[in-house]
Amino acid sequence: MRKRLYRVLVALIGALMVLLVGSAGAAQATATPPPDATAIQVTLQDEANKDAQGNPKPISGVTLEVSKDGEKAGEGVTDAKGVAIIVVQELGKYTVTLDEKTLPEGTVLDESTKNEATVHVRFQGPNNRAIFPIGVTAGEKSNFGKDLVKNLRAGIVFALVLCLAGLGFSLIFGTTGLSNFAHGELLTFGAVMAWTFDQIFKTGALASVSVLLAGIIAVALGGLGGYVQDKVMWGPLRRRGTGLIAMMIVSIGLAIFLRYLFQYFYGSSTRSLSQYSGQQREQHWYYLGLSLADREAIIVLISIVTIIGVCLWLAKSRMGKAMRAVSDNPALAASSGLRVDSVITNAWVIGGALTALSGVLYAMQLQVNSFMGMRILLVILAAVTLGGLGTIWGALVGSMVIGLVYELGPLFGVPTSIKEIGPLLIMIVILLVRPQGILGRKERLG
Repeated sequence: MRKRLYRVLVALIGALMVLLVGSAGAAQATATPPPDATAIQVTLQDEANKDAQGNPKPISGVTLEVSKDGEKAGEGVTDAKGVAIIVVQELGKYTVTLDEKTLPEGTVLDESTKNEATVHVRFQGPNNRAIFPIGVTAGEKSNFGKDLVKNLRAGIVFALVLCLAGLGFSLIFGTTGLSNFAHGELLTFGAVMAWTFDQIFKTGALASVSVLLAGIIAVALGGLGGYVQDKVMWGPLRRRGTGLIAMMIVSIGLAIFLRYLFQYFYGSSTRSLSQYSGQQREQHWYYLGLSLADREAIIVLISIVTIIGVCLWLAKSRMGKAMRAVSDNPALAASSGLRVDSVITNAWVIGGALTALSGVLYAMQLQVNSFMGMRILLVILAAVTLGGLGTIWGALVGSMVIGLVYELGPLFGVPTSIKEIGPLLIMIVILLVRPQGILGRKERLG
């Protein structure tokens, strides 16, 4: 009886030891190891499946094996955060192999990427990382012709967005003479307002048209923002006789204030509109030999219709003619009976709405960020300077040229991270050679 009881106890102890060893091994692969442990950390995220904030979703339950010189050195399984930390015994060169059979259904590696990654473990701690491009759609081998068409398409879309922001800047500059360095923040305002109202509408009955409604509200708020700016700040400064240089400095301070106000409320992370998050497959449309995705076709259509509408309004309407008169000669316009202050206020309203619309469309194409307006401001200035400050047609021509240069630059060796350098060089050259711009008029000073 005692011998039988002894055997049962031995069997139980053995089973407990097996369980403890197994759980310790699993913990060793997934939990954070001791600070002095040497480990390899693998993070798996699905780039094709992102949340509302644009962050790729983690992939759990994927088995990874670590080997050195052909011998197995460890194994791990990714946890709920998509992270596996696999402890190894020594420094050196390791191979991390991903078991593709354990990937979730529909999730694949890029076809040009092997299921193995080499990691050089040079120091202790879980900081020796391995990366696998999960969920990245495999693409065809590119050539110069295909890349040229692709960048040309992106340049046209970006140029049209730039046209809207440039029109807004030119309307304000033409009627006031103010170089508004807070113009980029008007673009950011449109984007963050669109994102805010999109978050409100996307969970209700209006989810299918949430971006459309959010965009309309953002444009209306952009016009209201322009009205408030003129009534609260720029109008009183004009009536006090403040010089344009002083007002330009005020606009720089306003830009910094608004930029960090956006960062305070929205943070520094990038966010996506609900209908344009992740790497969704979109239907493509063909126009004049160019293939446009759904969102690109929408951006092009809205931009062209808006630009044509604004140009016709400026050419045919009474207020449009008044704006052109004030732009040409404010003193003569005032002596002719025009209410110059009212015309300028309307210019701020239309300029703010156009710039907010460009922010909404830019957010559709890319993502929303508190600093997006600051990054594009110099490109807008380059466009309106090239075309001619204060001229509507100049803003359109300059924006098209700068937009194409901006996107075609990387094709000719310009690093993507500094592709703004092309537009800025053009702005410097045009200021040296023809300061009035392509369509601007020479003016005598003094």
